[in-house]
Amino acid sequence: MSYIGHGLSHAVFGGAVVSYVMSINFYIGASLWGLLSALLVQFTTKRRSISADAAIGIVTTASFAVGIAIISHHKSFTRSFDAALFGSVLGVTSGDLVAILFVAVSVAAAVIAGYKYLLFTTFDPDAAGTFGVPVGWVDAFFALALAATVVVSMQVVGVTMLAAAIVIPPVIARQHTHSFGRVLALSTGIGAICGSAGVYASYYADISSGAAVVLVSSALFVFSMVYTSARSHLTGARARARREAQKAGEG
Repeated sequence: MSYIGHGLSHAVFGGAVVSYVMSINFYIGASLWGLLSALLVQFTTKRRSISADAAIGIVTTASFAVGIAIISHHKSFTRSFDAALFGSVLGVTSGDLVAILFVAVSVAAAVIAGYKYLLFTTFDPDAAGTFGVPVGWVDAFFALALAATVVVSMQVVGVTMLAAAIVIPPVIARQHTHSFGRVLALSTGIGAICGSAGVYASYYADISSGAAVVLVSSALFVFSMVYTSARSHLTGARARARREAQKAGEG
């Protein structure tokens, strides 16, 4: 379901446009739009004939198309959405920072409080439901948390780059541990480091902040792959050397 981050970022863009046209608070309108899109994806995937990636593509692309259609229809619609598409650190306001902090703290607290439910639902949703875990509510929380994350990150990273910024840190973390809890903690730290480094790099290099964050994350991903591959090769070589030494000793 990593593709849902990419899809929701595009879906929320449609909600941002609708919110602006209808003079609705951006965070409220875009969050509700993103949540609705996520719930529609989950509802669609419950139909066995439709795969998850297909449902994400249909629902979120249609939502993105709504935003594009509104922009093309309103000829007087002059507000620039470059920052929403590609990210711009210079466009971040104090209000945006407060929203980011609020979402970060709220999601972290909810994940910690419902860690066991989240873990069970992630790995075995069918068994989780049998044991009384409210799988539907856990899925709804996941959708809301992801939508809120997308909304508050849009100004910094941009919808076109947001999926990579969300997906790459946990992929890196997964290469170094098999523990679900460690993946959560490590990916959070990696995401914070890549985000901070990318934002500073975008400011001094005068490039899109979203692109900078993704490039830093991608570079770290390549380094992690090389490191883990070399470590695995070295570990295998040592194991073979020990086995050969044992055989020589027995002989």
